[in-house]
Amino acid sequence: MGYTLAEKIIAEHLVEGEMVPGSEIGIRIDHTLTQDATGTMAWLEFEAMGIDRVRTERAISYVDHNMLQADFRNADDHRYLQTAAARYGAFFSRPGNGICHQVQSERFSIPGKTLLGADSHTPNSGGLGVLAIGSGGLDVAVAMGGGLFYTAMPSILGVRLTGALGPWVTAKDVILELLRRLSVKGGLGKIIEYFGPGLASLTVDQRTTICNMGAELGATTSIFPSDDQTRRYLAAQGRPEDWIPLSADPDATYAQVVEIDLAALEPLVAKPSMPDNVVPITEVAGQPVAQVCVGSCVNSSFEDLMTVAAILKGKQVHPSVSMTITPGSKQVFTMVAENGALADMIAAGVRVLEAACGPCLGIGQAPATGVASMRSMNRNFKGRSGTADDSVYLASPESCAAAALTGVITDPRTLGPPPIVAAPHAYPTNDTMMIAPLPPAEAAQVEILRGPNIKPVPIGKPMAATMSGRVLIKVGDNVTTDHILPAGASILPLRSNIPAISEFTFQRVDPDFVSRAKEWGGGLIVGGSNYGQGSSREHAALSPMYLGVRAVIAKSFARIHYANLINNGILPLTFDAPSDYDTLDLGDELVFADVRIALQKNEPITVDNRTKGLRYTFHPQFSDRELAYLLAGGLLNHTRGIGA
Repeated sequence: MGYTLAEKIIAEHLVEGEMVPGSEIGIRIDHTLTQDATGTMAWLEFEAMGIDRVRTERAISYVDHNMLQADFRNADDHRYLQTAAARYGAFFSRPGNGICHQVQSERFSIPGKTLLGADSHTPNSGGLGVLAIGSGGLDVAVAMGGGLFYTAMPSILGVRLTGALGPWVTAKDVILELLRRLSVKGGLGKIIEYFGPGLASLTVDQRTTICNMGAELGATTSIFPSDDQTRRYLAAQGRPEDWIPLSADPDATYAQVVEIDLAALEPLVAKPSMPDNVVPITEVAGQPVAQVCVGSCVNSSFEDLMTVAAILKGKQVHPSVSMTITPGSKQVFTMVAENGALADMIAAGVRVLEAACGPCLGIGQAPATGVASMRSMNRNFKGRSGTADDSVYLASPESCAAAALTGVITDPRTLGPPPIVAAPHAYPTNDTMMIAPLPPAEAAQVEILRGPNIKPVPIGKPMAATMSGRVLIKVGDNVTTDHILPAGASILPLRSNIPAISEFTFQRVDPDFVSRAKEWGGGLIVGGSNYGQGSSREHAALSPMYLGVRAVIAKSFARIHYANLINNGILPLTFDAPSDYDTLDLGDELVFADVRIALQKNEPITVDNRTKGLRYTFHPQFSDRELAYLLAGGLLNHTRGIGA
């Protein structure tokens, strides 16, 4: 039996375990990626390991999230990141060079390589045949030190593409269609692999759009073959030597196959406030919008912005609409500036933002109260935009441009013939804002600069013999890491200061959570299904750990957050009977009797609800590695030989 493409790359990098779906594997990582929202903590964790230099083939540290320098804190973090990269042998992408995933695809993605990134949208590079996986910062720090990345072996879901996209139908509509069918939980424990005759018509920029938003399915990653489209793109980027052909074996089998006829798709939109709340755009046409934003780590490519410019050329953004565009990289910015497309958009009334994440995670452009915002971004979780009662719709850049012109959600097919934008034969490859690693001898002399807001990494406590605590909060299904630890302009500057950022834990869900956790001396969290979906931010585990949370009991967990909890010594338990969720309430006192012994023996865990006289039994399936981390109080303690 042949291998799928994903299985081929995993087999090439497999060091521990067997490729049996659900069993733990450890794979070698070729490249790592960090950014300034998660990267400062990842580099602090790397330093705590005491390793003198990164040991992956390439490590790249990007600055693209915390770009708003309202005071010293973000600027200090950027200086720390630059000096840490210089000291430990990483590339450093300076502020203004672009958004990590766009730049990674342009300058570093190589078919067949493994990439581990401290950002949930790292699978963007899957559009070039990279096995690109998002994870928590601590996992990336371990990989930078030469350690393996551990995960449950995913099953491979094949998406067979046929036909070709019709007029005004885009790659965004392909991934929205998959979200409509599978939901934000549909990719849990899976790799999404695309194949079929429809591949040939999709450019690399279209493929990265689809892979980027595969994160919203909860998938481990998404991947396309490396074919002629990939070869043309890498050659145009001045990297023809990086291309190799890669595809699944002819007799490969998939655990599940989804068929999508590209020709049958129509323009789609995700309604507020979840990426899988997808309907045909015709169903919401006429809904007034007050804001339109194009660009983020998805849909900010040259092809995307050229298409928007062509739609807007010679026209005016509707008077009721504020429209912004965000180039994904300095390369994209330069190209649209030099060919006149930027001037066309400015003349139409577009506001031009810097090449950074910006509105996607609430760094500027928070929409006004009670109005709708239409965005070509990847997430529309309630409040993520920076406005608590926001109403954010997700759609293609083409549909966004149509709404910007009319002031209402508009089917772009009503605009007439679509613009035709071809991928360029050559991209400008000026890498002056990418600082290459220093030679080891020179790097060893670099002083790492730390601002006063940068605090030491908090360390968990080894697992006690018996654990008890009260339920600090009970939340429902699909709670995101934005709910647990929000982003936004006022909170993100605290990413290197866990004592300070922990004050915002569950702020938008329950403003009393932090004071309750302090008054009760910590406790535990009860969650619904898919708890912790969304961003890879390990701060959503670090901050609860700092506040004394020792366990989270949920119906099910999102992959990255589950790993982050274990890495920080928080016990994640899944209800054996989902109905047990209904018996727990805020304030219930739970006792985990002999929990350390149960973990040591890998036996069922018994929990008594002292408040209601109930007993629950949990049958977790932790690997030996996960058990060791939990007993030690987290990965850092385990690495230092504490709490075993």
